[in-house]
Amino acid sequence: MTMKIPQSGRLEPKVLTRIHNLMVKARVLEERLIKMYKQSDGYFWIGGPGEEAFNVPLGLQVKKGKGLDHDFLHLHYRSGAILLSMGAEPIDTIRQMKNTALDPYSGGRNFVNHFSRCDWNVVPVTSTIETQYATAIGTGIAQTRPGCTGITIVNGGDAGTAEGEFASCLVWSSRPKFELPILMIVTNNTFGISTPYDTQHGEKNIADRGKAFGIRTQVINGNDVEESFAAIKEAMHYVRTERKPFLLEAKVSRLYGHSSASGANFASGETDALVTFEKRLEKEKILTRSEMDAIRESYTAEFLEMSKRVKQEPMPDGSTIYDHTYYGQRGRYW
Repeated sequence: MTMKIPQSGRLEPKVLTRIHNLMVKARVLEERLIKMYKQSDGYFWIGGPGEEAFNVPLGLQVKKGKGLDHDFLHLHYRSGAILLSMGAEPIDTIRQMKNTALDPYSGGRNFVNHFSRCDWNVVPVTSTIETQYATAIGTGIAQTRPGCTGITIVNGGDAGTAEGEFASCLVWSSRPKFELPILMIVTNNTFGISTPYDTQHGEKNIADRGKAFGIRTQVINGNDVEESFAAIKEAMHYVRTERKPFLLEAKVSRLYGHSSASGANFASGETDALVTFEKRLEKEKILTRSEMDAIRESYTAEFLEMSKRVKQEPMPDGSTIYDHTYYGQRGRYW
């Protein structure tokens, strides 16, 4: 989609209200998933509450579609708000949380927020961290063909940048005369499961690593909607027109810990971008407090009903365990 940003960098009220609606939608959906886990309606939860101010603007600016002339997305498990902003149905995420057979992303065979959509170039999300930076090299190479306007977008967390795949992406995307159109994103929430960022990183910013490879870089406050929207727009334009890589680091929050493995309890010490954004919308009289409360209440009720419906859906049959291990596979290969 196309959204014009005035020279002041301020978005129009109708755009801000749309972003707010999607941020609330993404947050309430994650809260429903956490409730499902705690009610034993799901085996494991991992997601991205706290990253909505960055992920929603990203999802709204993706060139969505299938094939090399559209953007390829190599995402990780905190990308739910990106998919919702692209038009994904919330009930499908709930289905994956419950692991029902109707889960369109994995047929009930993967963790929640592990998306896969061939029609949108969304490459399957894996639980192994940072491997997406290696697969992004492949689509980046494919998109170097003359006249191609699609780009490759890959994101991951700060801790995973210690993995070799991240370094490989820096190397392969920056070779002189063979540069790749890859937008590399690091959403830095300053924690790797339970390890603090400042005990692991000698560099000031992760984005600084790109400078050694001649890659254009930027560090932004990913908790700011307009700063995120403008930075993503600029980075996408650069990669799309110059056909060269860009490394964008967004400082974000982690509001419910790493995953259900660490309790999935609200972290009150973190900056909540949704709360900050809503205070601004109310102050500038773009939305009232009652209007925002009504949006949240509506999504809360809607997703509760969805979860009740999903509980009645069938679970995967044991005979399907080998399906899709390889492309087109049905049943076990002998």
